[in-house]
Amino acid sequence: MSGRLSACCSLLIAAAAVSALSSFRNAEACTRAVYFGKEGQTVTGRSMDWVEDMHTNLWVFPRAMKRDGGLGKGSLQWTSKYGSVVASVYEGGTADGMNEKGFVANLLYLSESEYPAADDKRPGVCITAWAQYLLDNFATVSEAVEEVKKDAFRGVPVSAPNGASGTVHMAISDSTGDSAIFEYVKGKLVIHHAREYQVMTNSPIYDKQLAINEYWKELEGAVMLPGTVRAADRFARASYYINACQQSADAREAVAAVFSVIRNVSVPRGIRKQGSPNVSSTIWRTAADQKNRVYFYEDTSSPGALWVKLDKIDFQASAGVRKLTLAGRLDVVGDQTANFEPSEPFKFLAP
Repeated sequence: MSGRLSACCSLLIAAAAVSALSSFRNAEACTRAVYFGKEGQTVTGRSMDWVEDMHTNLWVFPRAMKRDGGLGKGSLQWTSKYGSVVASVYEGGTADGMNEKGFVANLLYLSESEYPAADDKRPGVCITAWAQYLLDNFATVSEAVEEVKKDAFRGVPVSAPNGASGTVHMAISDSTGDSAIFEYVKGKLVIHHAREYQVMTNSPIYDKQLAINEYWKELEGAVMLPGTVRAADRFARASYYINACQQSADAREAVAAVFSVIRNVSVPRGIRKQGSPNVSSTIWRTAADQKNRVYFYEDTSSPGALWVKLDKIDFQASAGVRKLTLAGRLDVVGDQTANFEPSEPFKFLAP
């Protein structure tokens, strides 16, 4: 018995040490995970955790929109190839979304992000426009990685309206389950591209997230999983549960499984670590069914989820931009595909 107790104590001490690596650098506690179901049933889910209401609304953006990186002169410019449904933040940035090909982009906080110097001469893309650039232009992760690794533009940080630092990293996935992670580390773009990169949280940088998770993978969930809201702990739980839950070909079961995992790694409402702005409550969650192209959104203040069927949306340029207003409307649930209304697009926040 004493040997078992000693082993258990050793595990607890090791787990505490692993968690401590991220104790002061969690950043707001978003989590993203990709589910591999049967018969190509792929779903990407994420939580959005923040210190305040971000006045999030959903938008339909059509093909053939002329875009730029939000800086005006000196911005990267493009014309959208694909239509998308996105979740905005502060009516000034795309934080999350899926395009008509089942390509998903998820923007998460990363306090360690360091961007290229302001005097860099390459065209710029504000972080508020980064996800939209990817959704507008790519159908697969491989296609996006091939273009982005050319490093032809520079990422530009933008502070939130509340003054919070605009330091982020990006996760993308497609309908095949392929994934990539984009981070700016010491001013350079770093890309991790592989199907097994299913999960992303916040601090530390992704290389270190993977290293920390190796410890928990050895336990295989048989002894314990870390239970705090710290980024490293959420990474371990999401990595275990996204593959331990039922892997189904049924779309309803797949989406339900993803929401159950994302709720498991969410931060309860009203929780904020005193003295640290880096731990915040989950304010909303999304799940993108990439096989059937249905985008689900759940406000944690709402009695239920809503969804949008991309295959039922007209993405032709002539259909224009449309908006589903959610800010201040907590009872919007169910199928909202037909309830978007014509609107002028929001402008990307810039420095």
